[in-house]
Amino acid sequence: MPIETSAVNLGTIVAVRGSVVDIRFDNVLPSINTLLRAENGRIVIEVLAQSDARHVRGIALTPTQGLARGMPVLDTGAPLEAPVGKGILSRMFDVFGQTIDREAPLSDVEWRSVHRAPPPLARRSTKSEIFETGIKAIDVLVPLERGGKAGLFGGAGVGKTVLLTEMIHNMVGHHDGVSIFCGIGERSREGQELYSDMKAAGVLPNMVMVFGQMNEPPGSRFRVGHVALTMAEYFRDDEHRDVMLLIDNIFRFIQAGSEISGLMGQMPSRLGYQPTMGTELSSLEERIANTDSGAITSIQAVYVPADDFTDPAAVHTFSHLSASIVLSRKRASEGLYPAIDPLQSSSKMATPDIVGKRHYALAQEIRRTLAQYAQLKDIIAMLGLEQLSQQDRKVVARARRLERFLTQPFFTTEQFSGLKGKLVSLDDALDGCERILRDEFKDVPESALYMIGKVDEAKTEIRVQPVASTEATTVSDAKPAPEPETEHAVDVHAS
Repeated sequence: MPIETSAVNLGTIVAVRGSVVDIRFDNVLPSINTLLRAENGRIVIEVLAQSDARHVRGIALTPTQGLARGMPVLDTGAPLEAPVGKGILSRMFDVFGQTIDREAPLSDVEWRSVHRAPPPLARRSTKSEIFETGIKAIDVLVPLERGGKAGLFGGAGVGKTVLLTEMIHNMVGHHDGVSIFCGIGERSREGQELYSDMKAAGVLPNMVMVFGQMNEPPGSRFRVGHVALTMAEYFRDDEHRDVMLLIDNIFRFIQAGSEISGLMGQMPSRLGYQPTMGTELSSLEERIANTDSGAITSIQAVYVPADDFTDPAAVHTFSHLSASIVLSRKRASEGLYPAIDPLQSSSKMATPDIVGKRHYALAQEIRRTLAQYAQLKDIIAMLGLEQLSQQDRKVVARARRLERFLTQPFFTTEQFSGLKGKLVSLDDALDGCERILRDEFKDVPESALYMIGKVDEAKTEIRVQPVASTEATTVSDAKPAPEPETEHAVDVHAS
């Protein structure tokens, strides 16, 4: 946008320090959060502070190469805005709402400010509802809250992106909802791969992707979350649809805020974080809510610095989460996908008043069984399964069958695994776990429970293709079990 010399309010740059720019205005002083443009509109600056009656200090949302003292700056009179409307579906955007997917220009969209207040308490839903994902391990052990926030913890290669992709697929295909992926500080490689995966999985038509890449200035990375939320609020409030908002990574939002705080010259608080971290995180998280018109359910990847859960960034983030899903590298290496660790994962929704007494009791018994098995693994590794009591052997058999039943073939991995994806309702998942705990499947090989949907499929497949009871065979060539089926072949390397 070229700058006209006859514009109403022009300022002059008086200092440039990295991404921080000081500008003098002799007419009207721009208000906080107003966008300013320099270098013929190429460089965008957001006002963060009014230094005195004539000067403002702003943070650049674009690289500042080429800026110099004395250059003119245009006051746009408006804050950062994001495009909303049905036209944004299946598109990829940057922080300014510009498309970056090399497709046709945007049409039929409206522009709204990204600075919006959270919904008032009077509009919020007061009842706690479960958000069904169709994924057994999550719905049974770590139920998500409709309109809540869940943290996803996991390193590289344990299935984090696959799990997010599957949730997007289920949200779009079975909840008539919209999914929005927000990449804060994403690597360009990750963004490109995710876009290709979503396109291949066929979930792009009901999805929006917003990226603030890792190499962009901190101002851009800090605001990209607000842009994604503005889009999500449109679908919730105007179209009354449920929205799944995926954020990767919420720690990088805090990190960007810390960089801005340091550049602006604010006194840091503990461990070098910005003194306003709690306020900044709350202004983002509190907009994710369940209202009378719809719900924004968020799943956020969380990086914990140096695995220190007392780090201020982790502490402030945890206070907003209603569920924590922990992915285990050990389970991934055993082929137990999704590799959710049932003993480390937790949810505030898993109470008798919310999920019901039957669901709560079953979840507790499953955790207890898996915890007992974890304790017995050392004995099995040293002395063998034969040295266990009859009761302990039953616990091991139940636990190993539960582990395999909680695996699930995903729709988004059909092209790689050759297994047809399965969506399992909560009732079917609970029914399967209950019958396994009652030893109904004690004579069914473990491998028959691996990568199935409903539990009855195990018996069906046994009738179709019998499996020898003493050999470590598989149910079918396309469906290898992660471990031998016999109870005697317990994982001796588990410890």
